[in-house]
Amino acid sequence: MGSQDVVKLLGVEVSPVSRRVEWALKLKGVDYEYIEEDIFNKSSLLLELNPVHKKVPVLVHGPKAMAESLVILEYIDETWRQNPLLPQDPYERAKARFWARFADEKLLRVAWSALCSLGEEKEKKLKLAVEAAEKIEEEIKGKKFFSGERIGYLDIAMGWMVRWLPVWEEVGSMQIVDPVNFPATKAWMKEFLNHPVIKDNLPPTEKLVLYLHRRSKMLSSNPRG
Repeated sequence: MGSQDVVKLLGVEVSPVSRRVEWALKLKGVDYEYIEEDIFNKSSLLLELNPVHKKVPVLVHGPKAMAESLVILEYIDETWRQNPLLPQDPYERAKARFWARFADEKLLRVAWSALCSLGEEKEKKLKLAVEAAEKIEEEIKGKKFFSGERIGYLDIAMGWMVRWLPVWEEVGSMQIVDPVNFPATKAWMKEFLNHPVIKDNLPPTEKLVLYLHRRSKMLSSNPRG
C-alpha cells in the first residue's frame, strides 16, 4: 500500500480546518473523494474513523485513517513529495509547526470564543485575539507568504483568516485584524486569497454567515455545548 491508494476526506464545507486539508490535497494534485459530514448529525463512518474526538477532518488513505488537520497536513506533505509544503531546513520546519499551533490555539480558538461570548468575557477574548494577531503580523512582515514566494504549510494552516475571520468579525460585531494596524497580514491575506486553488475552494460567504449565526446563538446560550 502506498501513495496510489484511494484517498477520501471526511469534512464539513464551512469548517476552516477541513478546508485546509482540501487546499493541501489540491496543491499537491492528489485525487480524492470528498464526503460531506453533518456536524449536528454525525455519521457512523465518522464515529468509526475518529472515535476519540468525533470531529472532522478525517483523511483516509487506503487502510489508514487519521484525524487532526495539522497532523494530516504533515502526512500529506510526507506522502506526496511534489510541491513541498514544509520547509526543508529543520529549524524552519520547527518554526512553521510552532506558528501553526500558536495560530490555532491563540487566534483561531480565541477568536471563535469571542464570537460566541458576550459582554466582559467577549472583550477579554477579543483582547487576547488581537495580541496573538500582533505577533503573527510581525512574523509575516516583509514576506509575500509565510514560506517565501509560494504557499506552504504555514500559509495553509493560517488560511482560515482570509474567509472565516472577516465573517466572524462581521457576525460578532468585532474587529481583530484591521487594515491600519495589520498591513502585512492584510497584504498576505490578499495574496493568499488570489491564488486559484484557494479562491476556487472557499465556502460561499452567505452559507458561512447563516451557519455562524446558528452556531454562535447555540453556543452563547449554552457555552459548554
